[in-house]
Amino acid sequence: MLALENTDNELGLCGWLLVLFSLLLVLVTLPLSIWMCIKIVKEYERAIIFRLGRILRGGAKGPGLFFIVPCTDSFINVDMRTITFDIPPQEVLTKDSVTVSVDGVVYYRVQNATLAVANITNADAATRLLAQTTLRNVLGTKNLAEILSDREEIAHSMQSTLDDATDDWGIKVERVEIKDVKLPLQLQRAMAAEAEASREARAKVIAAEGEMNASRALKEASLVIAESPSALQLRYLQTLNTIAAEKNSTIIFPLPLDMMQAFIKQ
Repeated sequence: MLALENTDNELGLCGWLLVLFSLLLVLVTLPLSIWMCIKIVKEYERAIIFRLGRILRGGAKGPGLFFIVPCTDSFINVDMRTITFDIPPQEVLTKDSVTVSVDGVVYYRVQNATLAVANITNADAATRLLAQTTLRNVLGTKNLAEILSDREEIAHSMQSTLDDATDDWGIKVERVEIKDVKLPLQLQRAMAAEAEASREARAKVIAAEGEMNASRALKEASLVIAESPSALQLRYLQTLNTIAAEKNSTIIFPLPLDMMQAFIKQ
């Protein structure tokens, strides 16, 4: 904030003499000089005016028309729109010693144009470098499972850290998103094998449970058939009907053992 405190200092006698001389020169060269005095900034811009190297009181000007004094005044336009940039892929060593490559995207805007000009040389470049460092620092405290499952929490933590760090620069970080997490090829194969083994184990458990339920149903059906011999004959006829519906050329008829024993005795 030191740069803003200096704006309240007086220009001094020489400074005021130069300003008065510039105003006199403007009056003498009217109306040609009016085009050098009138400046326009767009709706999404703000102008920071420097008079003899000092920021004028009142802060940023705009949008619309504003006036400057030639020879003594200069100005810098600051874009107030939201700016987006990609965080390059960062090689990060996680808490559980796994190397991953992570990239992201940051949305920010200039909240205070005066601070963005007076307190830092290049607010955009500084925010980009700080975002890369913050991404590495935040992910370094997480293990692989947390990085893959808690992206929203990591993005919120990064946004809060960046917003606090860039507050003195007049920057407002609106949003941070984690785009992609790239794992080493060997680790991808290991995780795929683990997932496949887990699915096979679940399939075997489900198949075993199905066989157990089927055996219980067959047991109950056998008890019902044992109570009524005619039920077995009906089931036999139903089976023959099912076989005949499938257009089979050969049908096997089972013969009761009692009948075969009668032929054997004769």
